[in-house]
Amino acid sequence: MKAWRVHELGEPRTALHLEEVPDPTAGPGQVLVRVLAAPANFPDVLLCRGQYQIKPPLPFTPGVELCGEVVAVGDGVTRFAVGDRVIGNPNLPGGGFAEMAVMDEVNTFAAPPGLDDAEASALSIGYQTSWFALHRRTQLKPGETLLVHAAAGGVGSAAVQLGKAAGAKVIGVVGGADKADYCRRLGADLVIDRHTEDFVPLVKEFTGGRGADVVYDPVGGDAYAKSTKCIAFEGRILIIGFAGGTIPTPGLNHGLIKNYSIIGLHWGLYKQYNQQAIADCHEELTRLAESGAIKPLISERLSLADVADGIGRLGDGSTVGRLVFQP
Repeated sequence: MKAWRVHELGEPRTALHLEEVPDPTAGPGQVLVRVLAAPANFPDVLLCRGQYQIKPPLPFTPGVELCGEVVAVGDGVTRFAVGDRVIGNPNLPGGGFAEMAVMDEVNTFAAPPGLDDAEASALSIGYQTSWFALHRRTQLKPGETLLVHAAAGGVGSAAVQLGKAAGAKVIGVVGGADKADYCRRLGADLVIDRHTEDFVPLVKEFTGGRGADVVYDPVGGDAYAKSTKCIAFEGRILIIGFAGGTIPTPGLNHGLIKNYSIIGLHWGLYKQYNQQAIADCHEELTRLAESGAIKPLISERLSLADVADGIGRLGDGSTVGRLVFQP
């Protein structure tokens, strides 16, 4: 089969190489799938650079989520059969940017019938992360104001849709006019282009001076620092990641003075500590998808040959919306 592999860590365009490799096989408790679609995620950029919290042995194939068709099942698999369409997370070092991949049954779920292959492939990490952030790590309430940074990105776009589905007013912060248009299509009530506008006074104006009840921050750095200036009384700042490259060092005295919470989320830990919560979340996301309340908005549908360039553009910050590769 064809697969993109990283032999030496570096920037995606130079680190990734398309190669012919042996077909993988499904072991006990695993399913082998033909990859139908695999979206680009920022962790794929970090994997290529060697900056992700998981460091698979070289050489490896990135691609942390996919939609696939089951072509073989290993011993002990009971939930899936050959021909089933599934989504989930492949087993690194054999990720989804390939023609075939292996997934553990426990990390595999039925693809929602109402979503096509590309849409279904993007329902895993971004939407699971955002659902856990908004509904488990904090409890977003109808009528509250949700401020989403990087709102045109993978996890940010999911947070916008899930926020609207929960009955919140959603403010999306993006970088650039194209991303602002994309964020409006997602349903955000207010879109702020950080390249031309300061979001702090605009958030205060939109909320009548109250500030945002929940801040969803996958960026860090200046986005976090400014968010503390427009967080509401009893507000919650969700720490999702540090795509901006700078990890904040918050002043805890400020959280005390303004009475807000700083809440961390590492979605991957639920695989270790509470796998049932992930299954329950998938069931709820499927319900929301089938009702039309959420739907991954795919901006580019690319071929397998486009992976290196697509992941490179994601790393540069020049992509708009979700990119999906379809072998």
